[in-house]
Amino acid sequence: MEQDEKTGSDTVTGAPCWVTLLSRELSTAQAFYSDVLGWTYRDTSLGDNFCVALTNGSPVAGIGGVASSLQVAAAWTPYFAVSDVDAAAARIRERGATVAVGPLAFHTGRAALATDPDGAAFGIWEGAVRSDWTVGQGSAPAWLELRTRDAAGATRFYDEVLGWSGDARSALSPAYEDGNAVLRQHGHMVARISEGAVPASADPQVRPRWHVYFRVQDVGASVAAAVAAGGGLVSPATEGEQERDATLRDPDGALFTVTPA
Repeated sequence: MEQDEKTGSDTVTGAPCWVTLLSRELSTAQAFYSDVLGWTYRDTSLGDNFCVALTNGSPVAGIGGVASSLQVAAAWTPYFAVSDVDAAAARIRERGATVAVGPLAFHTGRAALATDPDGAAFGIWEGAVRSDWTVGQGSAPAWLELRTRDAAGATRFYDEVLGWSGDARSALSPAYEDGNAVLRQHGHMVARISEGAVPASADPQVRPRWHVYFRVQDVGASVAAAVAAGGGLVSPATEGEQERDATLRDPDGALFTVTPA
């Protein structure tokens, strides 16, 4: 969120506006995602341990090599735009969830990192956002998925915190489709909330979490590159004879899914 077209977070209230990876070592993460997703990188003003990942020259995500210093697990985390980060943080706490970090000031805005009532991590951002970064379009991820214990309860929590249906400035609308809660922005899906996660599980695959889907030209090639680069194939999904998606683990354990472009 550092250059090119920008707008204010209050113009896209409630929408996912960025994704970040907290990794243990920046250079290792850069090499892995370059091999698997074809990303290149540019430096940021946040220091040597942070960079912006680019696909075809356009920003797609942020990566920070700080998981070890923060004593947190390596993971992908989405950030959602809010008009007032302090008010949003208060709403999070009022609903029994946790604001773990912040709000903190950055040169283009203010952010906080939180966990929802089931323990899934997410961020909130007030300030400048990229107007050319929209989930499901361009360089942004294909979509996000919240895997949670109770889809209805989670949808209610995020709706109340982020104003998906109650803020006149929000362009988002949650609805239920095929048993899942689906969030749409200007008609296209940006996030899905699905049930089945187990909060007390020791397995990170089934604990409540936000999960990121990235588009690739060749799912099989990305899987092979991930394994060769020190990651792993967690769960392939197939439809008949045609491979559709594959969930991968990077060398630090962060999970993500590749889906056909």
